[in-house]
Amino acid sequence: MDNRFATAFVIACVLSLISTIYMAASIGTDFWYEYRSPVQENSSDLNKSIWTDFVSDEADEKTYNDALFRFNGTMGLWRRCITIPQNTYWYSPPERTVIVIHVPESFDVVTKCMSFTLNDQFMEKFVDPGNHNSGIDLLRTYLWRCQFLLPFVSLGLMCFGAVIGLCACICRSLYPTIATGILHLLAGLCTLGSVCCYVAGIELLHQKLELPENVSGEFGWSFCLACVSAPLQFMASALFIWAAHTNRKEYTLMKAYRVA
Repeated sequence: MDNRFATAFVIACVLSLISTIYMAASIGTDFWYEYRSPVQENSSDLNKSIWTDFVSDEADEKTYNDALFRFNGTMGLWRRCITIPQNTYWYSPPERTVIVIHVPESFDVVTKCMSFTLNDQFMEKFVDPGNHNSGIDLLRTYLWRCQFLLPFVSLGLMCFGAVIGLCACICRSLYPTIATGILHLLAGLCTLGSVCCYVAGIELLHQKLELPENVSGEFGWSFCLACVSAPLQFMASALFIWAAHTNRKEYTLMKAYRVA
């Protein structure tokens, strides 16, 4: 194997490893989108209701988004989190009760998270969020499903590509890396697709549920990791395919020269 091709192969493997780590970290963290809102007073009855509804298993899209807007919420692919004053509310799932403890002098805050179930991930979105009689919004429904599924498909393709790359190392041949490059190309497309679906879904949601006054939102670092992962996958794919194709071409030319 020529040193040029070996170097390209090693660089591609490093890029592939970094992109896999970034993608896995992005999937596993809760900072795809973050809201910034003023500190809410503990004594507000409205806040109490929002906190209680947020941790309920029956919370609909409008309910948990209202809580995210008001309490510096963060949203991931698997979980939603809010920041509330410490020792104000604690939800106990087994008894389905909410224990209220008032500590006016405390200004400490704590993060409470709720996970999306598989049923939540594939549940239909409605034209008017929270209103089940408003009809199904197919665009937002499929955007939500794609933003959840595509990152896992991307991660799976990269892992499968890594297995093929390992076989190429064992065989001391670059030929199998063409398949690795194609798999990384598909993984990059899936990652890019998930990022686009997430951005489109957030924009459509904010058109239907306008942010309250003094509340702002921005994409978080988990989202940025996914954005960085996509070009790394494309670069790794290009290096894998180039090294395998060029090495094979030179080997064919050399073999023809020797025959001649």
